[in-house]
Amino acid sequence: MSCSLSTHVLDTGAGAPAVGVKVELSSAGEPIVSVTTDADGRARLSGDLEPGSYRLTFHPPSPFFTRVQLEVVLSEGHYHVPLLVSDFGCATYRGS
Repeated sequence: MSCSLSTHVLDTGAGAPAVGVKVELSSAGEPIVSVTTDADGRARLSGDLEPGSYRLTFHPPSPFFTRVQLEVVLSEGHYHVPLLVSDFGCATYRGS
């Protein structure tokens, strides 16, 4: 049983994808991968993860948020976790 994880970062203040955002994935305090979002604000973090708890850390283009961290629990299948961020607000959800 395995799972995969991707993300999409959107700068809602600018109305555009957030390009070049650093996104880190870790588990139990150990780093797994660090990527940056592409020209469309997207990044694939891993295609072969074991089910379990993971931490996603985003370093968004905001003068207020220096990082946004999410704790997620993954089971079998694909997970897509978008981040919507502006200068002073952010939101996330499980996408498809």
